Amino acid sequence: MIEIAEKSILWLRVHTRGKQCHASRPSQGRNAFAAASRLIVKLDRLPGLFPLRDPLFEPPASTFEATKKEANVPNINTIPGDDVFFLDCRVLPTYPLQDVLAAIRAAAAEVETEWGVFIDLLPVQMGQAPEPTSPEAPVVKALRRAVKDVYGTRTRVGGVGGGTVAAYFRREAYPAAVWSKLAATAHQPNEYCLIENMLGNAKVFAHLFLQETEKRP
Repeated sequence: MIEIAEKSILWLRVHTRGKQCHASRPSQGRNAFAAASRLIVKLDRLPGLFPLRDPLFEPPASTFEATKKEANVPNINTIPGDDVFFLDCRVLPTYPLQDVLAAIRAAAAEVETEWGVFIDLLPVQMGQAPEPTSPEAPVVKALRRAVKDVYGTRTRVGGVGGGTVAAYFRREAYPAAVWSKLAATAHQPNEYCLIENMLGNAKVFAHLFLQETEKRP
């Protein structure tokens, strides 16, 4: 697969502020951890609010996942007054990220009212996806030829949820394509790359550059 498009990225830091107290007297505090957990459950509504699907991408829908969780209190018998977690949103380019942020803010407002806490939302990264590279762009066609010549296989174009440097080029209206042969173990405990793939990829890029050089007078 040759990557010609990316989803928009929103990484969000969610800071819930309640009131710390002893766990045996919960009525004297406001449990920031429990309130934050309730917000995570409410965020299950996001796929329904942004339901479009685009077969160019894998997966074809927008995704909204709670990921990193910071430590709150160090001991078991304390109700935390502060809690921080992070949300990773990969959104189809059709949707403005401001609309997604507004929907999350609305859910947070409900939790604030229900639990008597305050929730701060801080974007850690917020990048609206640029226009995709055309499948007919010269770089895509040249890359397809190189992959076929080296690996003897056909390619297809598609979009990804992960971010690459190609987005920065596309924002400046440069057509960009991303490709490599991978072991598909990204962010897994046994993430690795095969030496044979690295050598094959080097051949593809050498072939790509040489075929374009040979066309010049």
